[in-house]
Amino acid sequence: MRTGTINRTTGETAIDVTVNLDGTGAYTVSTGIGFLDHMLEQLSRHSLIDLDVNVVGDLHVDQHHTTEDSGIAVGEAVAKALGTKAGITRYGSAYSPMDETLTRVALDISGRPWLVWRVPLTMQRLGEWDTELIEHWFHSFAQAAGITLHVETLYGANNHHIVESCFKGLARALRQAVELDPRKGDAIPSTKGIL
Repeated sequence: MRTGTINRTTGETAIDVTVNLDGTGAYTVSTGIGFLDHMLEQLSRHSLIDLDVNVVGDLHVDQHHTTEDSGIAVGEAVAKALGTKAGITRYGSAYSPMDETLTRVALDISGRPWLVWRVPLTMQRLGEWDTELIEHWFHSFAQAAGITLHVETLYGANNHHIVESCFKGLARALRQAVELDPRKGDAIPSTKGIL
């Protein structure tokens, strides 16, 4: 099984993350931010990646460090689980509808981290989560995982639906990209021979 565990402790957060890329979408998530927990649960369930996340952060300051560091730790765990990336599909994409909202997510497990984020949000908070931090979570995840990630909400009105469609779209695209392609065997999916 392709698993990765990250234990990350700083003066701002203490995080334990374990992922299993070949899982069933089982999760245990506790970040101290209810809406972030909900989104990470969606990420696990719809990607079929088992996800255990426990974060103790300096929420008495604000939510920035917990959001950023959880994105980093989950990304690092995914990168660790991917190993050399031999045999993976590499690319993934998904259209993620949620009621009136439609979001498109496309990604490449390229080793060249990048985020394009075109997601209009009109509320300052979802639950207690500051919405300006949502893009930051995706950025931190993409950087740490080494993923080129494009997220664009094509249309939508309800901020909850918009954000949830982003996480579910990421989940479906990630599920596709990390799958082992039986036609590739142990080949690295790049003409360079390395990702």
